Amino acid sequence: MSDETTRAAHLLREVGTLKNQRRTGWWMAGVRDPESVAEHSWRTALIASVIAAMEGADPAKAALIAVWHDTGETRSGDVHHLGQKYLVSKPDPRDIVADQTEGLSMRVGEMVRSAVAAYEDQDSPEARCAKDADKLECLLQGVEYRAQGHAAAQRWIDGSLGRIRTESGKALADAVLEQGSLDWLYAAMK
Repeated sequence: MSDETTRAAHLLREVGTLKNQRRTGWWMAGVRDPESVAEHSWRTALIASVIAAMEGADPAKAALIAVWHDTGETRSGDVHHLGQKYLVSKPDPRDIVADQTEGLSMRVGEMVRSAVAAYEDQDSPEARCAKDADKLECLLQGVEYRAQGHAAAQRWIDGSLGRIRTESGKALADAVLEQGSLDWLYAAMK
């Protein structure tokens, strides 16, 4: 087995730890067992593909960017915004991904590094769709936590709504906020 294949297997194991890492900001809202970083990233990727399709951008590229956007948290952790205030310096996700992809094949390493860099640089329509998807996913999660009785989640809903930039992202956010939590189910049963 080549060293590149071994390194790729290591990366896959490493990103798998995101399934066990909780999104810590929700603890401030009283959510005892919030979703994992992996769960957040999965739905963010789906949302990114939808926003990109609506915006006329490349859905696959937007989803790729979104699915990799938080992978640096395997090494830095998911630090909520108040906690970030006390860090000596916030780690640059591009630096983390450079370390994560060291020893990978050129094609695989470049794919991962370019996805993370695109998200951080926000220099393409797909990256902007991925960023909006991150905010819309947080809004959706906040709506779901609020429905479970976590009234403090409203702050995340409001904060996320104000950070969505694309017209399609804004329209989707408005639609989410106008719906009841089971409207999708009743519409599917018709």
